[in-house]
Amino acid sequence: MTTLIIGATGGIGAAMARAMAATDSLVLAGRDEAKLSAVAAETGAKSQRVDVGFESHVRSLLDGVESLDTVIYAAGAALPQPLADLDAAQVRAVWNANYFGAIWTLKYGLPKLAEGGRMYLIGARPELVTAKGFSQYAASKAALAQAVTIARLELPRGTQKALTLVLPPAVDTPLWTQVGRVPRGAISAGAVAQAIAADRAGAAQGELRVES
Repeated sequence: MTTLIIGATGGIGAAMARAMAATDSLVLAGRDEAKLSAVAAETGAKSQRVDVGFESHVRSLLDGVESLDTVIYAAGAALPQPLADLDAAQVRAVWNANYFGAIWTLKYGLPKLAEGGRMYLIGARPELVTAKGFSQYAASKAALAQAVTIARLELPRGTQKALTLVLPPAVDTPLWTQVGRVPRGAISAGAVAQAIAADRAGAAQGELRVES
Protein backbone atom coordinates (compact mmCIF):
# COMPACT_ATOMS: atom_id res chain seq x y z
CA MET A 1 0.00 0.00 0.00
CA THR A 2 1.42 3.38 -1.02
CA THR A 3 0.68 6.41 1.15
CA LEU A 4 1.52 10.07 0.60
CA ILE A 5 1.66 12.32 3.66
CA ILE A 6 1.80 16.06 3.00
CA GLY A 7 2.80 18.04 6.06
CA ALA A 8 4.90 15.15 7.35
CA THR A 9 7.09 17.48 9.42
CA GLY A 10 4.18 18.54 11.65
CA GLY A 11 2.88 16.70 14.68
CA ILE A 12 0.02 14.81 13.02
CA GLY A 13 1.91 14.17 9.77
CA ALA A 14 4.96 12.76 11.54
CA ALA A 15 2.74 10.63 13.78
CA MET A 16 0.99 9.26 10.69
CA ALA A 17 4.34 8.38 9.13
CA ARG A 18 5.42 6.49 12.22
CA ALA A 19 2.06 4.71 12.50
CA MET A 20 2.13 3.51 8.89
CA ALA A 21 5.84 2.85 8.41
CA ALA A 22 5.53 -0.87 9.11
CA THR A 23 2.71 -1.50 6.65
CA ASP A 24 2.93 1.13 3.89
CA SER A 25 5.35 2.36 1.28
CA LEU A 26 5.57 6.00 2.30
CA VAL A 27 6.16 9.22 0.39
CA LEU A 28 6.57 12.21 2.69
CA ALA A 29 6.39 15.90 1.83
CA GLY A 30 7.01 18.99 3.92
CA ARG A 31 8.63 22.41 3.88
CA ASP A 32 11.28 21.96 6.59
CA GLU A 33 13.96 19.94 4.83
CA ALA A 34 15.92 19.00 7.97
CA LYS A 35 12.84 17.71 9.82
CA LEU A 36 11.59 15.98 6.67
CA SER A 37 14.88 14.14 6.20
CA ALA A 38 14.84 13.03 9.83
CA VAL A 39 11.30 11.62 9.66
CA ALA A 40 12.06 9.95 6.32
CA ALA A 41 15.19 8.32 7.73
CA GLU A 42 13.28 7.12 10.79
CA THR A 43 10.44 5.59 8.76
CA GLY A 44 12.34 4.41 5.68
CA ALA A 45 10.26 6.69 3.47
CA LYS A 46 10.94 8.58 0.28
CA SER A 47 10.66 12.33 0.72
CA GLN A 48 10.40 15.56 -1.24
CA ARG A 49 10.58 19.11 0.03
CA VAL A 50 7.36 20.94 -0.90
CA ASP A 51 5.95 24.37 -0.12
CA VAL A 52 2.21 23.77 -0.48
CA GLY A 53 1.59 27.45 -1.14
CA PHE A 54 2.97 26.90 -4.64
CA GLU A 55 0.77 24.95 -7.03
CA SER A 56 3.87 24.00 -9.02
CA HIS A 57 5.42 22.30 -5.98
CA VAL A 58 2.35 20.16 -5.36
CA ARG A 59 1.99 19.35 -9.06
CA SER A 60 5.65 18.27 -9.22
CA LEU A 61 5.21 16.07 -6.15
CA LEU A 62 2.16 14.30 -7.58
CA ASP A 63 3.69 14.02 -11.04
CA GLY A 64 6.42 11.95 -9.40
CA VAL A 65 4.12 9.17 -8.16
CA GLU A 66 2.29 6.50 -10.14
CA SER A 67 -0.63 5.45 -7.97
CA LEU A 68 -1.58 6.12 -4.36
CA ASP A 69 -3.76 4.13 -2.00
CA THR A 70 -3.89 6.81 0.69
CA VAL A 71 -3.25 10.55 0.73
CA ILE A 72 -3.11 12.44 4.01
CA TYR A 73 -3.08 16.23 3.94
CA ALA A 74 -1.81 17.28 7.36
CA ALA A 75 -0.20 20.65 6.63
CA GLY A 76 -1.54 23.48 8.76
CA ALA A 77 -0.87 26.85 10.38
CA ALA A 78 -2.68 28.97 12.98
CA LEU A 79 -0.75 32.25 13.54
CA PRO A 80 -3.60 33.89 15.48
CA GLN A 81 -3.99 37.67 15.31
CA PRO A 82 -6.84 40.11 16.00
CA LEU A 83 -8.49 41.33 12.80
CA ALA A 84 -7.30 44.88 13.50
CA ASP A 85 -3.67 43.69 13.52
CA LEU A 86 -3.68 41.24 10.62
CA ASP A 87 -0.37 40.91 8.81
CA ALA A 88 -0.69 40.09 5.12
CA ALA A 89 2.24 37.66 5.07
CA GLN A 90 0.85 35.72 8.02
CA VAL A 91 -2.63 35.64 6.50
CA ARG A 92 -1.17 34.17 3.30
CA ALA A 93 0.80 31.60 5.30
CA VAL A 94 -2.35 30.42 7.09
CA TRP A 95 -4.41 30.16 3.90
CA ASN A 96 -1.60 28.50 1.97
CA ALA A 97 -1.20 25.78 4.60
CA ASN A 98 -4.85 25.24 5.51
CA TYR A 99 -6.61 25.84 2.20
CA PHE A 100 -4.58 26.39 -0.97
CA GLY A 101 -2.23 23.48 -0.39
CA ALA A 102 -5.25 21.25 0.15
CA ILE A 103 -6.86 22.53 -3.05
CA TRP A 104 -3.77 21.71 -5.08
CA THR A 105 -3.64 18.30 -3.40
CA LEU A 106 -7.23 17.61 -4.41
CA LYS A 107 -6.57 18.83 -7.95
CA TYR A 108 -3.46 16.75 -8.58
CA GLY A 109 -3.89 14.00 -5.99
CA LEU A 110 -7.33 12.68 -6.88
CA PRO A 111 -6.26 11.56 -10.38
CA LYS A 112 -3.42 9.58 -8.77
CA LEU A 113 -5.64 8.00 -6.12
CA ALA A 114 -6.41 4.37 -6.87
CA GLU A 115 -9.99 3.08 -6.96
CA GLY A 116 -10.87 2.24 -3.38
CA GLY A 117 -8.27 4.75 -2.19
CA ARG A 118 -8.78 7.24 0.63
CA MET A 119 -7.81 10.90 0.94
CA TYR A 120 -7.84 12.40 4.44
CA LEU A 121 -7.71 16.15 5.05
CA ILE A 122 -7.33 17.60 8.54
CA GLY A 123 -10.10 20.08 9.27
CA ALA A 124 -11.26 21.83 12.44
CA ARG A 125 -14.42 21.74 14.50
CA PRO A 126 -16.09 25.17 14.17
CA GLU A 127 -17.02 25.30 17.84
CA LEU A 128 -13.38 24.87 18.85
CA VAL A 129 -11.93 27.63 16.64
CA THR A 130 -14.56 30.34 17.09
CA ALA A 131 -12.27 32.42 19.28
CA LYS A 132 -10.58 35.80 19.34
CA GLY A 133 -7.59 35.93 17.03
CA PHE A 134 -8.62 32.88 15.03
CA SER A 135 -10.51 34.58 12.20
CA GLN A 136 -8.16 33.38 9.45
CA TYR A 137 -7.63 29.89 10.87
CA ALA A 138 -11.38 29.37 11.33
CA ALA A 139 -12.22 30.84 7.92
CA SER A 140 -9.60 28.79 6.07
CA LYS A 141 -10.72 25.56 7.73
CA ALA A 142 -14.38 26.36 6.95
CA ALA A 143 -13.42 26.99 3.33
CA LEU A 144 -11.58 23.66 3.26
CA ALA A 145 -14.66 21.84 4.54
CA GLN A 146 -16.82 23.32 1.79
CA ALA A 147 -14.21 22.61 -0.88
CA VAL A 148 -14.07 18.95 0.19
CA THR A 149 -17.87 18.74 0.03
CA ILE A 150 -17.87 20.09 -3.53
CA ALA A 151 -14.93 17.90 -4.55
CA ARG A 152 -16.90 14.90 -3.36
CA LEU A 153 -19.85 15.94 -5.55
CA GLU A 154 -17.53 16.28 -8.53
CA LEU A 155 -16.12 12.77 -8.30
CA PRO A 156 -17.12 10.64 -11.29
CA ARG A 157 -20.28 8.62 -10.80
CA GLY A 158 -19.50 5.15 -9.50
CA THR A 159 -15.97 5.94 -8.33
CA GLN A 160 -14.73 4.19 -5.21
CA LYS A 161 -12.38 7.00 -4.21
CA ALA A 162 -13.24 8.50 -0.82
CA LEU A 163 -12.63 11.95 0.67
CA THR A 164 -12.69 12.18 4.45
CA LEU A 165 -12.53 15.39 6.48
CA VAL A 166 -10.86 14.62 9.80
CA LEU A 167 -12.19 16.64 12.76
CA PRO A 168 -10.10 16.10 15.88
CA PRO A 169 -10.39 17.97 19.16
CA ALA A 170 -7.40 20.07 20.20
CA VAL A 171 -4.21 18.12 19.41
CA ASP A 172 -0.90 18.52 21.24
CA THR A 173 1.37 19.52 18.35
CA PRO A 174 4.01 22.20 17.72
CA LEU A 175 1.28 24.30 16.04
CA TRP A 176 0.31 25.51 19.51
CA THR A 177 3.66 27.25 19.91
CA GLN A 178 2.11 29.84 17.58
CA VAL A 179 -0.64 30.36 20.17
CA GLY A 180 1.38 30.23 23.35
CA ARG A 181 0.08 27.13 25.12
CA VAL A 182 -1.47 23.74 24.47
CA PRO A 183 -5.17 23.62 25.48
CA ARG A 184 -6.06 21.57 28.52
CA GLY A 185 -7.23 18.10 27.54
CA ALA A 186 -5.54 18.12 24.12
CA ILE A 187 -5.06 14.64 22.68
CA SER A 188 -1.81 13.33 21.24
CA ALA A 189 -0.97 13.41 17.55
CA GLY A 190 -0.57 9.65 17.82
CA ALA A 191 -4.22 9.30 18.80
CA VAL A 192 -5.24 11.07 15.59
CA ALA A 193 -2.92 8.83 13.58
CA GLN A 194 -4.44 5.73 15.17
CA ALA A 195 -7.96 6.97 14.42
CA ILE A 196 -7.14 7.51 10.76
CA ALA A 197 -5.43 4.12 10.49
CA ALA A 198 -8.45 2.43 12.06
CA ASP A 199 -10.84 4.33 9.79
CA ARG A 200 -8.91 3.24 6.72
CA ALA A 201 -9.60 -0.37 7.62
CA GLY A 202 -13.38 0.19 7.72
CA ALA A 203 -16.08 1.58 5.47
CA ALA A 204 -15.39 4.95 3.89
CA GLN A 205 -17.05 7.97 5.48
CA GLY A 206 -17.16 11.64 4.65
CA GLU A 207 -16.30 12.85 8.14
CA LEU A 208 -14.15 11.36 10.86
CA ARG A 209 -14.69 12.96 14.27
CA VAL A 210 -11.80 11.94 16.47
CA GLU A 211 -12.87 11.84 20.10
CA SER A 212 -10.74 12.66 23.12
